[in-house]
Amino acid sequence: MDKLSINQWAEEDRPREKMMHLGAETLSSAELLAILIGSGSPKESAVDLMKRVLSDCNNNLNTLGKKCIHELCEYNGIGEAKAVTILAACELGKRRQMEMVEERPDCGTATRIYNHMHPIMQDLDVEEFWVLLMNHNYRLIKKIRISHGGITEVAVDIRIILREAMLVNATILAVCHNHPSGNLRPSEQDNHLTQNIKKACDIMRIHFLDHVIVTDGHYYSYHEEGRL
Repeated sequence: MDKLSINQWAEEDRPREKMMHLGAETLSSAELLAILIGSGSPKESAVDLMKRVLSDCNNNLNTLGKKCIHELCEYNGIGEAKAVTILAACELGKRRQMEMVEERPDCGTATRIYNHMHPIMQDLDVEEFWVLLMNHNYRLIKKIRISHGGITEVAVDIRIILREAMLVNATILAVCHNHPSGNLRPSEQDNHLTQNIKKACDIMRIHFLDHVIVTDGHYYSYHEEGRL
């Protein structure tokens, strides 16, 4: 019986689809390597090919990384381009092990949010609206500019804020925008937007930490003013 190609497998068994739906950690080393090389040979799928290569390496990725391009090219289905891709992946894994874990900034207070965002906003001549997404320890996961050139509820789509928070599994968020005029007083529009973001976060069970308004040298915090 002819072997099925990966394209003929059930979608949930294909390495790419499996990674997208279940996460990289659910894939075997052979499946991860199969994603990199893309295809096998007429006689075996990319997964089966990489299982065979790994078996010859005693299923040890360090041993695989010590192979040379010529040795990998001896396998039917692996040419120079695939061999280079495999060894490049092994080298990246080695370099990752050597590097320090990136320290995420603590954005748990208005002062820390201001200190983090002020260098970005201090010279702007138009308003920008940013969202800061954090984990449960108030460590910044990601910051995203949502609007440039004017802050309105049309420009600041709360659905986008919540979608971005869900995509990175953020449990805490803060928002920040600047007043190029230097006036720290929040507008009625600022107040209305803040309350609507708060309501949306409450529904999604995301902690809305603060809305910080930045000017060059000062800030206004809804949290510190007792308005959140």
